[in-house]
Amino acid sequence: MNREWAITRLKKFLSIAWLKYVPNTRGLAHYRLGNTKDMVQGEAQIAEQILDRVLPDWRTADWEQPSNQPLWRHREAANRAIALLEAEQELLDNLGTGAPELDASTMHPWVWGSIQGLWSSGHFREAVGAAARAINAQAQTKLGRRDASEAKLLSDAFSTNVPTPGHPRLRLGTDDGGDTFRNVHDGAGNLARGLFSAIRNPLAHENEIELEENEALEYLAAFSILARWVDKATVETSV
Repeated sequence: MNREWAITRLKKFLSIAWLKYVPNTRGLAHYRLGNTKDMVQGEAQIAEQILDRVLPDWRTADWEQPSNQPLWRHREAANRAIALLEAEQELLDNLGTGAPELDASTMHPWVWGSIQGLWSSGHFREAVGAAARAINAQAQTKLGRRDASEAKLLSDAFSTNVPTPGHPRLRLGTDDGGDTFRNVHDGAGNLARGLFSAIRNPLAHENEIELEENEALEYLAAFSILARWVDKATVETSV
C-alpha cells in the first residue's frame, strides 16, 4: 500500500465530508453534510477501500456513536486509520512485525553450544562452519567411525541398507518395510549431503566472504534439524 497516498485520500475525504451544525429552536440541534451528497459519496467510495485494508473491522467496530452525525463511522475510521498510517514506521520499529522470530539459543545444543563466542563477535561464516564440525564430530563418536566424515559419513549412516561391519546405521524409527521408513531416512541422508556439500564445503573455501546474520541464522537452523536427527537416532550395528 502507498501509505502517503492513502493518508492524503483519507484527509481529502474528511475535508469533503465535513459537517455543518444546524441549530434548532426546539433544542434538537443536528448536523448535516457541508457538501453535496454526490461529492461526499464519491470520496467515501475511495475511503472505504482504504479503510477495508487498514482497519478491516471498521464497519462493525464497537465505537461510541455520536448523535445526529451522518457518516460518523466513516469519519471515525478515517481519523483512526490516518493516525495508524502516520505512526506505521514508529510502530514497526518498536513493536516489530509480529512475525515469529528465530532464537539461536533454542537450537540444538550441538549447534548453539559450539558457536556462542563466534556468533556474539560477528563471525557468522565461521560460526556455521563450527556448527557443521560439531555435528560431524558428534556423529563420528556416536557411530564409532573415523574413516569417514560429514556428507559421506551421514549419507552412509542414514542408508536404509542393513548395517555391515564398519558401517553402522542411524535409525529414526523401526523398519516396517513401508515407504515412510525409507522416505525419512533417504530424506535425512539427502539433507546431510546438501548441508555439507552446498553450505559447509563452500564456506570452508571462502574465507574472505562474511555471511549476513540472517543468512547464517537460516543455515544454522538447517544444521540444527540435522543435529536433532542424529542425536535422537538409535545406532543399528551388524550382528
